[in-house]
Amino acid sequence: MEQQKENTTADIRFDNTIRFALVTTLLVLLLLAGLFLNISIGSVSISVGNVFRMLSDGIRWYVKNLFSGGKYEGELSGVVRASTQSMILFSIRIPRMLLAAVLGGALSVSGYLLQVFFRNPIAGPFELGISSGAKMVVGITLIFLAGFIGNIGSVTMVLAAFLGSLLITCIVLIFSQKVSNMAMLLVIGIMVGYVCSAVTDFCITFADDHDIVNLTNWSMGSFSGANWNQVKAACAICLPALLAAMLLSKPMGAYALGERYAKSMGVAIKPFRLALILLSSLLSACVTAFAGPISFVGIAVPHISRQLLKSSKPIFMIPTAFLSGAVFCVFCDLLARTVLAPTELKIGTVTAVFGAPVVIGMLVRRNRLSEV
Repeated sequence: MEQQKENTTADIRFDNTIRFALVTTLLVLLLLAGLFLNISIGSVSISVGNVFRMLSDGIRWYVKNLFSGGKYEGELSGVVRASTQSMILFSIRIPRMLLAAVLGGALSVSGYLLQVFFRNPIAGPFELGISSGAKMVVGITLIFLAGFIGNIGSVTMVLAAFLGSLLITCIVLIFSQKVSNMAMLLVIGIMVGYVCSAVTDFCITFADDHDIVNLTNWSMGSFSGANWNQVKAACAICLPALLAAMLLSKPMGAYALGERYAKSMGVAIKPFRLALILLSSLLSACVTAFAGPISFVGIAVPHISRQLLKSSKPIFMIPTAFLSGAVFCVFCDLLARTVLAPTELKIGTVTAVFGAPVVIGMLVRRNRLSEV
């Protein structure tokens, strides 16, 4: 009997591993396809042959410069500025699509960590008001502190967004101790988000016209204006946070079965919960700082990842959620750029169109299961 149980467990693990490998392969192929489409399609179309030629020139320059200690730094202008298409490719489209992929994956993982923390599938940075809190503190920083700080860089933006995310996460955590209904927690998060938006709008009344335009455009969410410095900063923050989340995958699996079980497995609950909060807040703060608030990615994409994997094991969910979020945001950004070109839609508009039905379907399905 025990031998049969062990064989069954081994078969399940093997099936999960095979499915994870297949899903990962599919997502990587979709991501590569999305990246290539983002490079080629736009107000200025670039042929496939030109894309490969310019990419090979750029890669050859990078490798050449890397192993020469920067000796050929000046040749970059010859590669990038050889034509208008080269400048569009290297200065606009590639940084933008890479930023969309990294931040989309980060937002999805942030949502998954919140769902593990609250043990609630409808938890997400935007839906719980956490992104609105980050927006509020960033807005206050841009309006009132820019005159004292001077030029506000990426580090300041991320720190401001992180403080706002952490503040609202703590507030939602306090409310979550008082309510057990998932829908009620979502309503509380929405109300907290409205309060943060009201505070932001109040602060805007004291802002200059220039600051109002910048803050309004940023608060609607967009990957436009992305540059290589932002890509480097986003990678420097999100990739180590993703690695830290992967290292916590085993305690997450135990925590999902209940605090008592996690304690019996040797998980230090308070430090573990603190780590989840900090990682989730940092990831959502990075997204809000560089792209503004983006809706429904943090709640819808982890749910899609679970459906693809047919499993909730964190060791599989975290990389799958990251890749799924990257694919989702890359294709949403492509639609935002091209559907009404030359007018560009805000990324939050597109993600809401595709993400909201997923969330509605999830709530309806869970309501039916609860009635059975």
